Amino acid sequence: MKFSCVAALLVVLTVTRGCDAVSLVRRDAPSDVDKLTQLIENMSASITAATQEMVDKMKALEMTSTAHAYSRTKIQPLVEQVQAEAAKLQEQVKPYISNIEEHIRPLTDNFNSHVKPLTDNFHQQVKPLTDMMEKLFQQVVDQSKALLPPQ
Repeated sequence: MKFSCVAALLVVLTVTRGCDAVSLVRRDAPSDVDKLTQLIENMSASITAATQEMVDKMKALEMTSTAHAYSRTKIQPLVEQVQAEAAKLQEQVKPYISNIEEHIRPLTDNFNSHVKPLTDNFHQQVKPLTDMMEKLFQQVVDQSKALLPPQ
């Protein structure tokens, strides 16, 4: 990069020097050289900035690519391994769950057989009370409607 800038500067200086020999007015040459030098410096700065920006973008892209590759190569096998272990544990627990269900079913059946008569008896005793409350509420509603002015 520096070599190309130096080479370009030498070419510019050579061209302007040759123009000086032909030119009758020598005072224009230094201003032209200054302009060309400034132009080359601006181009060099612009190219350097663009190159640095491109390098930064490539680094960011490389990091993203590396993260995706790491995810696929490291994390995905771990996920699959966890899923396989979960399936194994589920298969191992199934007999225990079945065994617990077999032991609890007689207990729940026995509980239901004792509680069912009690709940039926409670329902029979409460039913007349609920019927009476429904009639009372219906009378209150009817009387309240009677008190309302006609619409």
